[in-house]
Amino acid sequence: MFAVVRTGGKQYRVAAGDKIAVEKLAGEAGETITLGDILLAGKDGEVLDASKVSVSAEIIAQAKSEKVVVFKKRRRHNYRRKNGHRQQMTLLRIVSVA
Repeated sequence: MFAVVRTGGKQYRVAAGDKIAVEKLAGEAGETITLGDILLAGKDGEVLDASKVSVSAEIIAQAKSEKVVVFKKRRRHNYRRKNGHRQQMTLLRIVSVA
């Protein structure tokens, strides 16, 4: 059984046992959370009623994603700015889709 859930403005197709990295969610490592915004659910090629499905996940860790380099430059004006950013993310293990 699988489900499509929306969290952090992105959509993820998940099944039991999957590991995903999402935008930062509140909670500590080891806690169990319920992903609420379920868009679609299915099993064996059939589409099920998404309102009756619940997705439970365990927080593996709170981490940071890869660094994104922000570089600004204006030609012929001796203007250069280099900056970096690492987005906070949460690693989840999907426990059950029921």
